[in-house]
Amino acid sequence: MPENATQPDTATYLTARGFCLTSAAWMMAATLAGLVAAIELVAPDLTGNIAWLLFSRLRPIHVNLVLFGFVTPGLLASASYLVPRLLKTELYSEKLGLLTVGLWNISLVALVATLATGHTQGREYAEMVWPIDVGIVTAFCLIFFNFIMTVKKRKEKILYVSVWYVLGAVVLTACTYSMGNVIWKPDTGALSGIPDAILLWFYGHNIFGLLLTPLSAATAYYIIPQVCRTPLYSHTLSLLGFWALIVIYTHIGTHHLLQVPVPTWLKVIAIVDSVAMVIPVMAFLINIWYTARGKLGLLHSDIGGKFVFTGTIMYFIVSIRGSIMALPDVQRVTHFSHWVVSHAHVGVLGFAGMTALGGLYFIIPRITDQPLFSRFLADFQYWMVLIGVVGFTIILTISGLIQGNGWLNGETVYRILPEIHIYNIIRASFGVLIFLSSIAGFYNILRSLFPKPAGETP
Repeated sequence: MPENATQPDTATYLTARGFCLTSAAWMMAATLAGLVAAIELVAPDLTGNIAWLLFSRLRPIHVNLVLFGFVTPGLLASASYLVPRLLKTELYSEKLGLLTVGLWNISLVALVATLATGHTQGREYAEMVWPIDVGIVTAFCLIFFNFIMTVKKRKEKILYVSVWYVLGAVVLTACTYSMGNVIWKPDTGALSGIPDAILLWFYGHNIFGLLLTPLSAATAYYIIPQVCRTPLYSHTLSLLGFWALIVIYTHIGTHHLLQVPVPTWLKVIAIVDSVAMVIPVMAFLINIWYTARGKLGLLHSDIGGKFVFTGTIMYFIVSIRGSIMALPDVQRVTHFSHWVVSHAHVGVLGFAGMTALGGLYFIIPRITDQPLFSRFLADFQYWMVLIGVVGFTIILTISGLIQGNGWLNGETVYRILPEIHIYNIIRASFGVLIFLSSIAGFYNILRSLFPKPAGETP
């Protein structure tokens, strides 16, 4: 069980430190790109048509930096801490881990440079050009090798469920990323016609369901029992959730293509499995919430636990919305509207993002053997992110329903734009809060990872 996990005092956690800093730094870049893009929806001529600041370039930069720059490294930081702890051994190779962190950051810099200059494959969540795809897949393979070798030399024979989730997330994402980016075709990075759409959305949804979700679940399964000082409610339920996620989530990507001439049986499977996602979702949430039952005071007093527990609530919201959105009658209104953008923000920033931040704030005092630099700044970031996510959810849902109902009744796009203008202004205002929180978080994490020597005035 996680509360009994021990490890030699010689552990340095250099890999975890590297991913902590990576996540905090790129969160600033990701949220800044998103903020500028949101402002451009209000004032399209703001940047004077500077090519690399156009919305069409900022939007994929924002999305990919949130996915691969902020959230994934944050969750990998927690994984690099909890896997050795649970296995009662040191990470197989910290040097290999640091090499992976370096490769990851090189890929992110290349991502920004290429997308800003217009070099893109033009496919959702698969915009990066072939050399960057190779770098990301290589990094996933190195991470998996490091973790699986740690498992091989473990001293703890029982594999706690968090280890299952981490290993599954890394190896499955290496496969689905390669498939979704058509990595075997460097010239185009795409197939032709309907098969490309099917493959793209197989990958597009699994980048959330087989990467962010299992890594977030692994983090929550480790941190919540630790903070609550109680064993996990049910190990059996955790494994049920793991296998249900693997079996059910992999088939739901086609629900993005209900308006497209793809085979009907694929659409039916996607809709049915989207509704069936209630099984892995509730298996996870019941397990976590029953573990935390009667322990909300402990969760509130620990900033890491508070972030993670809030993330589980966001997971409930985004999962219910996702199942409803897969229904054809609902999707006729919500598809292509801001409702979908709202859904994405609840999932990536609300669930995975808050879980990643909770993981960072939980592990940093343990890998540095020092308290956080500022609990106030951590709480400030928590409230700014929470207010921002809730604000995004409400405003974009309203805006999306205005768009969807207008289009359903034959209104053209330009007639709808004045009606949602005020919502775009409010959306950008909430984006300011998220960006400010990222600055506070980066400063707090940087000072916590590199505290001043003893004797200096804090």
